[in-house]
Amino acid sequence: MTDGEEPSTRSFDRLHPAVQHHIVNSLGWRSLRPLQEDSVDPLLAGEHALLLAPTAGGKTEAAIFPLLSRMLQENWRGLSVLYVCPIKALLNNLEPRLAKYASLLGRRVGLWHGDVGPSARKRLISDPPDILLTTPESIEVMLIFRRDDRDALFRNIRALVVDELHAFAGDDRGWHLLAVTERVTRVCGREIQRVGLSATIGNPDALLEWLAGSCQGPRRVIAPPAEATAEADVTLDFVGSIENAAIVISRLHRGEKRLVFCDSRSRVEELSAELRNLGVQTFVSHSSLSVDERKRAEAAFQEASNCVIVATSTLELGVDVGDLDRVIQIDSPPTVASFLQRIGRTGRRPGSSRNCLFLATKDEAFLQSAALVRLWKNGFVEPVEPPAKPLHILAQQLMALTLQEGQIGRHTWHEWVAAMPGFASQPREDLDAVVDHMVTTGILAEEQGLLSMGPKGEELFGRKNFIELCSVFSSPPLFQVLHGRKELGQVHQRSFQVPPDQKPVLLLAGRSWTVNHLDWPRRIAQVEPTKGERGKSRWLGSSLPLHSRLCRAVRSVLADGEVPVRLTKRAQEKLEELLADYSWVQDGTTALVRDPKGLRWWTFAGLLANATLSELLGAVSEQGGQAENLAIRLRADVDLTQLEAVVSGFPAADVLSVPVPAEAAEGLKFSVCLPPHLLEANLSAALADADAVTRGVQEPLRAVTVAD
Repeated sequence: MTDGEEPSTRSFDRLHPAVQHHIVNSLGWRSLRPLQEDSVDPLLAGEHALLLAPTAGGKTEAAIFPLLSRMLQENWRGLSVLYVCPIKALLNNLEPRLAKYASLLGRRVGLWHGDVGPSARKRLISDPPDILLTTPESIEVMLIFRRDDRDALFRNIRALVVDELHAFAGDDRGWHLLAVTERVTRVCGREIQRVGLSATIGNPDALLEWLAGSCQGPRRVIAPPAEATAEADVTLDFVGSIENAAIVISRLHRGEKRLVFCDSRSRVEELSAELRNLGVQTFVSHSSLSVDERKRAEAAFQEASNCVIVATSTLELGVDVGDLDRVIQIDSPPTVASFLQRIGRTGRRPGSSRNCLFLATKDEAFLQSAALVRLWKNGFVEPVEPPAKPLHILAQQLMALTLQEGQIGRHTWHEWVAAMPGFASQPREDLDAVVDHMVTTGILAEEQGLLSMGPKGEELFGRKNFIELCSVFSSPPLFQVLHGRKELGQVHQRSFQVPPDQKPVLLLAGRSWTVNHLDWPRRIAQVEPTKGERGKSRWLGSSLPLHSRLCRAVRSVLADGEVPVRLTKRAQEKLEELLADYSWVQDGTTALVRDPKGLRWWTFAGLLANATLSELLGAVSEQGGQAENLAIRLRADVDLTQLEAVVSGFPAADVLSVPVPAEAAEGLKFSVCLPPHLLEANLSAALADADAVTRGVQEPLRAVTVAD
């Protein structure tokens, strides 16, 4: 994909001759990229590997060309490669490209996810492709088929490719993926080569070990030095509102293609409507739009030139929307890793450079943006850390295995999934306690040592033929929004909360729609377009706690005022204002600050650590929403001596037990399957940030009073 001499390296020469021929003659490539060259030898040798490169770094080809070579050299037949992605949009986007590569070699690619209909699935089962693009949830569905279908589908699997691996590994879907991979491994009777693709992360060796799981084969992180590129052009501006952000976007970079990221669906819709009111050709993409609506927007955006597409992180994960001129970020992405994905969307054309314009609408977002670019400039990227105690995923796997096998032995289920690292790291007595609890509560039934789905399990998870059991996340109560027969997307039922004498008006796909009819049993809303009242749609989402390193970087910005990117005049003025407001901040210290808003302990430790510290503070902490990312609210009568005395009695980090709020279990699917003590341990592990707690306690503490 780069200019240069025809490929002649030893690595290229090791690819199958047919693959070599089509790379040069059919695709017209003059050379492979460094990652693609470096991946050939280890992947041909069957090694487990993690391939690291920025967005558009050629990771897909780096994985698929050697695997296609193995397919030809070793005469793989039937479905032999599973290619897993975190979102359906990425699978849809990749399918034509991978299908082209495979067809050049007489092989086929198939697609299976939640939007693929029953007839297409039947064709895949009766005549499996060589490569299947899919999701962990769809693999789960395939595993609980009739045994003959399942065995025929999976018996020839040789390799697993996981695209955007970092998007899986940090939450429960990652453990689910590894668990179903263990079950596929048992069906096919061989160790499956595991290949992960990821953007830059902070702990690549650990992530590869996680992906390789129970495998014994050699493994390798493949991360060649980045190709020389021009310095990224990053600018930070402060605009104060979404309305002002729309005005800035409408006036800047006219004639160019701009991708604008917002970190909520509601803000995407709000900004899109504002831009359209200003006459900007605007397209919309987020997960609650219908597949057809997203495809139309993304295709139109590719073909246009003077336009904007406003999106959530759905367009962060590798979905191709063509060459971009600009990336604009409203407020701040949650992590440095996310920022790297987004800025990597630009600078792909010769002579262009990576760029990103931050438009902050609030003081907090301005500080977070300034801190994030500071970490980026210092080379920091967050490590990806899987949840520590995924016993609820074990419960899900036990139920899935009973559906897959009909019955599973109380002591033989281990043969299917116990080697998965998330389960293998747990004490045996905890695993047995989960089984005991599920049997006692009737979620599982036991007869002569054989486990099957119990009456309570069928009651809780048997809806839609157990389809809810195939996903480890709970689905919110969403309504399908239809204009005639055309599906626009989905909204939460709270979107319809209006006075009885009014009709709800939704904002969806950047347009306002009046709701004419609500079918509550079928969860369908019929709408008509309106040009009158501005609509509003709601979705329930949970904002991610900020990483403790990002919170400490906010403190560093406030302490020395250094922001290592270009600031607009408005941004410089906002920075000076904030430096004056927070003149008491000193790097490396925490502060007990009394101001007109009350008393707060500014730890700069992050929400996870501050929630723990707040619970440990007990009576001196102000009750009700007291923990924030940067500070903890305290009772007004607390002084420095009292705080120091309480803090000195905190337990050491290695024995720290994180207090669990009563409502924490509500968001944990399958929580009912765990005995109370293990449920609390599960949630405590998920909420822990012991290192940040320790740092917050050990740093010097000062008392500060701030006047009006």
